Amino acid sequence: MTELAKALEPPQFATERDPRLRLIIPITVAVAFLMEQLDSTIITTAIPAIAQSLDTTPVRLNLAITTYILTLAVFIPVSGWFADRFGARRIFALALFTFTLGSALCGIADNIGMLLAMRALQGLGGAMMTPVGRLILLRSFPRSGLITAMTYTTFPAIIGPVIGPLLGGLLTTYASWRWIFYVNVPFGLLGIFAALRFVDDFRGEALQRFDFAGFLMVGGGAALLQFGLENIGRPTISTLATVLVLVAAVLLLLAFGRYARRVAAPAVDLTLFRFRSFWIGTLAGGLCRVGLNGVPFLLPLMLQLGFGMSPVASGSLTFVGSFGALLMRPLLSPVLRRFGFKVVLTGSALLGSAAVAGFALMRADTPHWLIGLYIFLFGIVRSAQFMTSNTLSYADLPAEKLSRATSLGGVLQQLSVSLGVSIAAMVLGLVSGQVHTPTPQQFHWVFLLTAIVPLLPIPGFLLLHPDDGAQVSGHRRAVASPK
Repeated sequence: MTELAKALEPPQFATERDPRLRLIIPITVAVAFLMEQLDSTIITTAIPAIAQSLDTTPVRLNLAITTYILTLAVFIPVSGWFADRFGARRIFALALFTFTLGSALCGIADNIGMLLAMRALQGLGGAMMTPVGRLILLRSFPRSGLITAMTYTTFPAIIGPVIGPLLGGLLTTYASWRWIFYVNVPFGLLGIFAALRFVDDFRGEALQRFDFAGFLMVGGGAALLQFGLENIGRPTISTLATVLVLVAAVLLLLAFGRYARRVAAPAVDLTLFRFRSFWIGTLAGGLCRVGLNGVPFLLPLMLQLGFGMSPVASGSLTFVGSFGALLMRPLLSPVLRRFGFKVVLTGSALLGSAAVAGFALMRADTPHWLIGLYIFLFGIVRSAQFMTSNTLSYADLPAEKLSRATSLGGVLQQLSVSLGVSIAAMVLGLVSGQVHTPTPQQFHWVFLLTAIVPLLPIPGFLLLHPDDGAQVSGHRRAVASPK
């Protein structure tokens, strides 16, 4: 093809054809991601009010949280196949509609059974929104704009768990718990309109049959693993039953690992782990995120139960962490260009571990401004780790792998959130024992123990080569070195 013919060819990416879409598409996807992430945590501060309204106990309403997260984890693997089969725009709009409908029905629920069923419907919509939205971003931006695009996918995951408890407390206190669900409706409707109007309808070229057996193994394994971990710290079944659940989860996931080698198009494409940048970004990065994701769950509890703060006061402090995330977003590109993925991931893991342990130094008489400043700094470190590992995961993948990669990456990212909360709750339950209200000292021990987790993936980060992800980071040392 001649240079003239290439110049006359229409741009491959939507954001090159219409510069307005560089803002419209990321905002549309980011709002969807933010709704999905908010609904993982916004309900926590409203649980007592919901329990009183629906004539049940707050403990039983933990199911409203786990039902949502489990549905997300189970159905994320199917999203890539559906996007390839029916088109990314259509599936994204359908996911927004499902999530919005589930939100509205949660708001009018008059018994716990209806609430749990509608939370599952919300989770189904959210499971499709996250990976398909990420796929839309990846296929709407050239590789040179990937860092900018991916920060929009990670940023809601960072601020959603932080502002969720604050927003839930405000809405419950000054309006009604039902508004924590109704608030999604206008944003969902706007997102549906924007998706149908501005997003290209990407489809897979060579579509395989859907792997239903593999989906059952992965989904069942993920659900049982989550359920088993939930029951270690807050048992609802016997110890023997919990052990059997965890064993069944491991066996299902191992069975899928063997099964996937014999199937042409498994529900989860494990061949993606042959790409070093992908497995380090998703597995090592995911393990680090597990350790950091426990903080948004533990911190409001320590501030309220341990230090006696009100939900609004503690939520106002934890919200400061989102400002740290905001500050880190424009800094990530120059930081990666200067230091590269290996240094940034290793450094943020070390700093993240130290930051989690540092929460053990807080006391009830610690000035609020100092607590807020520390949470702000933690938000910077957490954001650096999340955005860097998420960007690395897709930096070196060929275009034909992106659809399946977003599905698998979405599963692992969602599991890092749910496992982070579950492990933090498990450790808190083990440390506090039968005590109804944990003491500040017990919270301190939990922070010190969970601070070990971000250190575990560092050997994986050290395996990165200088040129891994260099096309995206523009790391000068990698670009200058001979291949």
